[in-house]
Amino acid sequence: MSATRLHTHRVEKPWGRHDLWPGFEPPPADAEPIGEIWFQAPGGDTPDLLIKYLFTNERLSIQVHPDDAAARATGYPRGKDEAWIILAAKPDSTIALGLKRETTHDALRVAALDGSIEELVDWKPVKAGDVIYSPARTVHAIGAGITLIEVQQNVDLTYRLYDYGRPRELHLDAGIAVSDPAPFEVRLNPVPVNASRTLLVQGPKFVMERWSGGDHSVVMGDAGPGWFIPIAGSGRIDAQDWHAGECWLVTDRSDISVSDGGDALFAYSGSMPIA
Repeated sequence: MSATRLHTHRVEKPWGRHDLWPGFEPPPADAEPIGEIWFQAPGGDTPDLLIKYLFTNERLSIQVHPDDAAARATGYPRGKDEAWIILAAKPDSTIALGLKRETTHDALRVAALDGSIEELVDWKPVKAGDVIYSPARTVHAIGAGITLIEVQQNVDLTYRLYDYGRPRELHLDAGIAVSDPAPFEVRLNPVPVNASRTLLVQGPKFVMERWSGGDHSVVMGDAGPGWFIPIAGSGRIDAQDWHAGECWLVTDRSDISVSDGGDALFAYSGSMPIA
């Protein structure tokens, strides 16, 4: 069998929550809130992509990630493009993407230092079902009241530009240098493949599909591994039961069923693997 269930790693965050997505056990009321859940490969491997759930009760820092070239120049294996699918959001929830107007790196630095960057970034409303691809160099921040799945290039490399006065380190020199100080337009056109399969993201670094049922055969081969992310419903993956709140790494051929009305993502960084 080529499908392996990944290890679940819960990450406490001050901006996290005690109410999580179905499939995850909530932390005790007197415990620290959970902000992120990561799915990690066995043996400390670091495949191309990393899958996370995020649960926000406050705004995350205004931040930026470097592209591949800038990351490798500082000794990291890759930069960080990322995509989000919004599972739930309060009516006033927003995500900052890019700036409201084009500016200079020097002006962006000044805004980060005096706090006016809060008004300079473009806070866009989000709702359940929205999908966003955020390429490296995009100044961004995830707002409060959101539950989402994040698919990202697998590197722990974030430059914080502003953190609302929280006592955490900022990375202005590195972050300003790799920022694109300009507006950002969300340009995604989901492509239905059939009644149960939609291409949500066809970014330069990875592809993300959404499956709403059906039987799927994938053959990864030279495409590299794939990540099966069940959100709701039931089904089988290589004769094993899967459950919501899991993530499976697929390294070769795999047969995956999703119950009628089920909901799952499939992500991969190579070419189209669907047989």
